[in-house]
Amino acid sequence: MSILFERFDAHCGCAPQKFGTISANVKLVAIIPGYNEGQRIGDTVRGALPHVHSVLVVDDGSPDDTALQAKKAGAIVIRHCVNRGQGAALRTGMEGAVALGADVIVQIDADGQHDPSFIPTVAAPIVQGIADVVFGSRFMGVEAEGMTQGRRLLLHAARTFNAFAVGVPTHLTDPQSGYRAFSAAAARVVDFRQDRMAHCSEILRLVTRSKTLRWQEVPVRVRYTADSMRKGQKPWDAARIAWQLLMGAFTK
Repeated sequence: MSILFERFDAHCGCAPQKFGTISANVKLVAIIPGYNEGQRIGDTVRGALPHVHSVLVVDDGSPDDTALQAKKAGAIVIRHCVNRGQGAALRTGMEGAVALGADVIVQIDADGQHDPSFIPTVAAPIVQGIADVVFGSRFMGVEAEGMTQGRRLLLHAARTFNAFAVGVPTHLTDPQSGYRAFSAAAARVVDFRQDRMAHCSEILRLVTRSKTLRWQEVPVRVRYTADSMRKGQKPWDAARIAWQLLMGAFTK
């Protein structure tokens, strides 16, 4: 199996250019955490499968048929007995992907917002050996579809919060992106503990403050719909995330 991937300038915002193929010897696994995503998860799995060797869905205690629809679409499914939060589901997924023998692990959302055709773009710097962790960015030249002005302002506010409260580098363009890739070695050492939405800022802090992990951002496309916007983060979630980070700092 060969998977097309792309080379790009990670900081110029240039359009990606076709570069080569991912060798069959590089095992690429996509992780999709899902809660009550039975209506969307099948399409998300089917969209990801052409770009990876395996899709691993972590059903985070959904009362609906998320697990069943994911299996029907061709995913490997792990199920939490109770809802623990997206961070916990991603942690389970990372452990599962490593156990499956993944060389590169890509995290994408279940609701279809992340364009799966950019999976090779996110994985490419790790495959090329120039990064250990890659963050997908909505602000590097690939226009997000359907993003409202309110959501754009919220994301810029999150960038400011992460820079000054969390210590994330100010040049990082999209600190709230859930479109990420890790080498297997990085997955073993990025020990994030936040179970719910604060995991995003925690991962950024752990990776960007590391003295050994190499990281970069790449452009990705995100598609917003009215349905996915209803499920997305709201302005008041920022206070909850800040509280979770503060409490996590004192409980480690």
